[in-house]
Amino acid sequence: MENNNTDLIEQNSTEPGKSPKRNRGIYLLPNLFTTGALFGGFYAVIAAMNGHFEAASIAIFIAMILDGLDGRVARMTHTSSDFGAEYDSLSDMVSFGAAPALVMYTWSLSSLGKIGWIAAFIYVVSAALRLARFNTQIGHADKRYFQGLASPVAAGFVVGFVWLCTDNNIAGPGMKYIALIITVGAGLLMVSNVKYRSFKDLDLKNKVPFVAILVMVLIFISIIYHPPFILFSMFALYTLSGLFGYIYRKIRKIK
Repeated sequence: MENNNTDLIEQNSTEPGKSPKRNRGIYLLPNLFTTGALFGGFYAVIAAMNGHFEAASIAIFIAMILDGLDGRVARMTHTSSDFGAEYDSLSDMVSFGAAPALVMYTWSLSSLGKIGWIAAFIYVVSAALRLARFNTQIGHADKRYFQGLASPVAAGFVVGFVWLCTDNNIAGPGMKYIALIITVGAGLLMVSNVKYRSFKDLDLKNKVPFVAILVMVLIFISIIYHPPFILFSMFALYTLSGLFGYIYRKIRKIK
């Protein structure tokens, strides 16, 4: 995920009478999670090429979980550095940029010919621009909000739709046009100025009302009961919430 996972080590030898020696290496633990996320994106492409779209979608959702853990593990174990940040961005580009576009293209957009691969490319280049902009804004942007839709959320929105339709055998001549709108729309939202809550300002260390635990339990039960529908609904609602909020603020300014 778009985070500050960094883990490059540079150590100098301090033995008397010897010139300083620089030993370079990388921390293993956070990079294992990043590599797992990268593998999830790679596997999703291979699975989609073989027509296993459900497995491809699940692989990208697993990549999201691993991507969300690598930065947190790095911070908890004090194993952060610039190497991990760069590796994490490259992993994100594969898992949440190229992989979702290729899964959607193989599943439906290929039937649209040139329009289909152009739509897939719009998503890929938007993800690349989104990640580049995020990396340049680290330390300057408001941590409470993302500028534009985060690439993992856009990926969840796109492959969640594929998974939902595949699991429920939803098909028809109009599905390719819906897939086109979702792919291009998610791509454009990534590079837009629409603000989305990042929830990074939430303090999970403080006490919460008892009802909050019940809500979390219900969410987990819902996901387990019907993962494709619940996950797609969650990502779709989050995606549309920022867009509707942006439109509402624009209307208020006009009035």
